[in-house]
Amino acid sequence: MRDEVDELAEAWARERPDLDLAPVAVFSRISRLSRHLDLARRDAFAAYAIEGWEFDVLAALRRTGAPYELSPGRLLRETLVTSGTMTNRVDRLAARGFVERFPDPDDRRGVIVRLTPDGKAAVDGAFAALLDAEHQLLADLPDRDRQRLAALLRTLLAPYAEAK
Repeated sequence: MRDEVDELAEAWARERPDLDLAPVAVFSRISRLSRHLDLARRDAFAAYAIEGWEFDVLAALRRTGAPYELSPGRLLRETLVTSGTMTNRVDRLAARGFVERFPDPDDRRGVIVRLTPDGKAAVDGAFAALLDAEHQLLADLPDRDRQRLAALLRTLLAPYAEAK
């Protein structure tokens, strides 16, 4: 089976035979797959009237388990954004009724951000829709190949996780 990446790699090989083009076969396909995933995420989230950044914050809270709450600092670590960005995001999610702020019982100056029932419903629906879309993206791969691909990607990403 051939695809457009094979064609572009062949064109580059013809024009630049001096270069090792092996990464093109991997990363051009990952890049194309990423575009399809971005579209699937956008559609899944739009069905629940949330943006990708909203999903990221709501999902971080949802994964903690009941009562679905985190400190803003912990949300920063979970979502990899700056403090100012997180403050803005929590403000906007609170205005939509997806999260509430409560005083931190362990820190008089701190707050806790908690997922509301509306926020839980939105993130649960969006996550189920996203999983459906992701299953469709993987539909042509047998389960054994999916597991192998996941293991290979884990190995490829491991050095970046360690650098955190």
